[in-house]
Amino acid sequence: MKTINPATDELIEEYEPMSSAEIDTILGEAADAQNDWKRKPFSERADILIKAAEMLKRNSGEYSRLMATEMGKPLAQGVSEAEKCGWVCEYYAEHAEKFLQDEPLESDAAKSYVTFNPLGTVLAIMPWNFPFWQVFRFGAPALMAGNAIVLKHAPNVTGCALEIEKLLHEAGLPKPLFRTVIADIDQTQKMIEHQGINAVTLTGSVRAGRAVAAQAGGEIKKTVLELGGSDPYLILEDADVKKSAEICVESRLINSGQSCIAAKRFIVVQNHYDEFLDRVVQLMSDRIYGDPFDEKTDIGPMARSDLRDKLHKQVKDSVEQGARAVLGGSVPEGKGAFYPPTVLTDVDKGMAAYEEELFGPVATVMNVRDEEEAIRVANDSDFGLGAAVFSEDRERAERIASDKLQAGCCFVNDFVRSDPRLPFGGVKRSGYGRELSKFGIREFVNIKTVYVA
Repeated sequence: MKTINPATDELIEEYEPMSSAEIDTILGEAADAQNDWKRKPFSERADILIKAAEMLKRNSGEYSRLMATEMGKPLAQGVSEAEKCGWVCEYYAEHAEKFLQDEPLESDAAKSYVTFNPLGTVLAIMPWNFPFWQVFRFGAPALMAGNAIVLKHAPNVTGCALEIEKLLHEAGLPKPLFRTVIADIDQTQKMIEHQGINAVTLTGSVRAGRAVAAQAGGEIKKTVLELGGSDPYLILEDADVKKSAEICVESRLINSGQSCIAAKRFIVVQNHYDEFLDRVVQLMSDRIYGDPFDEKTDIGPMARSDLRDKLHKQVKDSVEQGARAVLGGSVPEGKGAFYPPTVLTDVDKGMAAYEEELFGPVATVMNVRDEEEAIRVANDSDFGLGAAVFSEDRERAERIASDKLQAGCCFVNDFVRSDPRLPFGGVKRSGYGRELSKFGIREFVNIKTVYVA
């Protein structure tokens, strides 16, 4: 397994997959350690997460450099990611006990209540785009709930995976409770079936989600899936065009456009279309792409050359079918997996840019007649992760966000983001289950009824 610097095409490191015997040992040790861990008081678990949070914040510069090297994230964004991981650790250290306290319920028993017990060892199959945040977003609540974790990270961020393991162990977490496994696809499939794994969480592609859900389902094991999105942002006729364009572009280019909840489809009511398009093109063209270690860089390389090539094919295919690239749309010369900020118009049903997720710095701007058509186009997607509505009439926008958009996270006059205090997840092919808030910590527990006659 090779890790390639996406900015220079240079080999960083090669890793050998672990043997089946090594993985069996890790899973066995995790099960034994989890039996002890689940009996620890919340305060003891919280102390470890607080120490982890301190380390994440103190060493954020070091972690950001590792992310920049392995997957091309600009340094400032890597610092923010590490600090956000510290926040989620602090949040669950403070709130986990309250979220999982017994809940009394009325029945004909003398006493009845619900208690929350950890499931055991959870296999986490994580992606490369937020190599620290994706792990801690799931890991902090799972550990506070009393579970053990086995992490199978994306091969190109193996260094990040090993660094997270080191960090948690140095914070005081017993070694068997969090282990990184270096495994290929066949070994990962065997782990899902292994009796030492009690549940699986995956963030990744629809294709990967289908495979994991089918296999885990065959073993009757709980899964949570977050499978990306094609988030629509609705610009209504009474929106503040300048503000909405700035927010849309900021969201579209976060993490060099490689975010499941980045704005991807700008759906604009016709009276604002020309002005909005002009502003988006100007804002996108002003962004600097290049070396992620350069403080002036807004957009780094894509994480791998094959991902850049796939994105470019989606753009090319859409243009051949009638879309227009009014900005960007060509692969720059030289080394690295770079792709320029790109804006597509005249995108219609059947095109790749309409039907598929564009996982990179490419925005589509669509012209619609009115609110009704904007909602129809927004929902005309296989995905349903995030969505946003822009309008000066907040009640109107809230009604659309609350009642009419098919997505798990709907924002008004702002871009979609994950927050430890709010549940995160999607519908349709964006997956199922929730992370974060009290809903996230309750995904990997046995919600047990206790009835006392």
